[in-house]
Amino acid sequence: MRPNYDSYNTHRNNNYESKRNRSKGPRLRIFILTFLISFASSTSVIILYNLFKKDGIIENITAPKSVTIRVPYLPVTTFSDPTQNITKDDVEKYELVPISDLTADQKVLGIDNVYYLDNFDETGAVMKELTFNVDDPNLDKYPEITKDNILKINQTGVTALTRAMQNKLNQVGDATFFSEKIADFLKDADFTHISNEVSFADNCSNSANMRLCSDPRMYDVIEAIGTDIIELTGNHNNDWGVNNNTATINKYHEHNIKTFGGGLNEEAAKVPVEISEKGTNITWIGINHSTSSKANGEGADGDNPGANIYDPEDTLARIKSAKEKGDFVIVDIQFAECYCYPEEGQEMPECDAPISGQAAFFRSLIDAGADMVVGTQAHQPQTYELYAGKPIYYGLGNLFFDQTYWPGTERSLVLTHYFYNGKLIQTKVTPTVYDNNYQTRVMNTDEAEAYLTRLLD
Repeated sequence: MRPNYDSYNTHRNNNYESKRNRSKGPRLRIFILTFLISFASSTSVIILYNLFKKDGIIENITAPKSVTIRVPYLPVTTFSDPTQNITKDDVEKYELVPISDLTADQKVLGIDNVYYLDNFDETGAVMKELTFNVDDPNLDKYPEITKDNILKINQTGVTALTRAMQNKLNQVGDATFFSEKIADFLKDADFTHISNEVSFADNCSNSANMRLCSDPRMYDVIEAIGTDIIELTGNHNNDWGVNNNTATINKYHEHNIKTFGGGLNEEAAKVPVEISEKGTNITWIGINHSTSSKANGEGADGDNPGANIYDPEDTLARIKSAKEKGDFVIVDIQFAECYCYPEEGQEMPECDAPISGQAAFFRSLIDAGADMVVGTQAHQPQTYELYAGKPIYYGLGNLFFDQTYWPGTERSLVLTHYFYNGKLIQTKVTPTVYDNNYQTRVMNTDEAEAYLTRLLD
């Protein structure tokens, strides 16, 4: 019998179509499933990203709505109050000011001999916890102020490492003998300033005379106290000849010490020192008003070194230029000295006050735009004041010298300036004294308060 091919073919075709249809189904399902998984994964990634990204949903849900900060409040008194230190028990008797609100017309007090601005030790402050909403603009009023963003400058009076000090050096053999009691205090600053009035000379030989020089070994004192800035407004730097003055100034520069108020020549002597550090810009001008002249050989003249002799036009122009830049301007002055000296061993309070013409001249520089005026000529400290809201220190006295004939000339004032973000927030006044061995030290609290009371009366 002949096979029924038509039936066979029909059966075969039906089986083929059935298999084709069956194989299509799984592939489609796999495709759809893969797509769904991929879609779900992508969506999950997007969702997770938006949950956990910075400022995302999770952070907005979990982020605190407030923040608590610890703020140091410092006890302050008036600018002319001689008080230096109080006890913890007396703190509440004084106004407490947050560190960010300090101004230079206030005076910060130490607490139990801890001065907060020197070491940021919390025992020198009253710590208060303040809570703010995270978006409260008042939070910006309390920036974190630390030693890292406070610019600290120690400014001192007369340094004259000469005469009887040289005789003592020959006995002790080490110049740091004179600074050993005060070196740590002076070098604890970003910048330490001295007004050195005497040049170094290899052939230096001194007796009790007015032609002054320093033994080169005395340079160790300058290094020991961490000197960064040397003022040259004094009237004795050319005493041992212009060559020794030139060599001395060059030595300062070789040791990366800045100089101003005098220089290698007349033009250099006029140039202020500029400081740009920790967000603060300072222009520091030095002039010799009345203890030197070109004619007598003390002032810088042409190519010869010496002090910057006062030139009204130049001084006012430099103040104006610095203020236009937004700098804080300090002017140091060698003014005429007080010579109201009594018999040896007696006090001379007459020299505490400004001498004739001094107050008017110092104030005129504030009127011209200076932010602070300091007298660095005085051989004993003089009083200080606020004038038009700006500080004037009429005389800083002797930091290092051999004048032990009167108690007044053994003393000095060290000014420690604290700047934050271009603003002077405080100047601490620290009295010092040296003894018959010419070793300088910081006065203790009782001595300091008694002496400042006298100066400020």
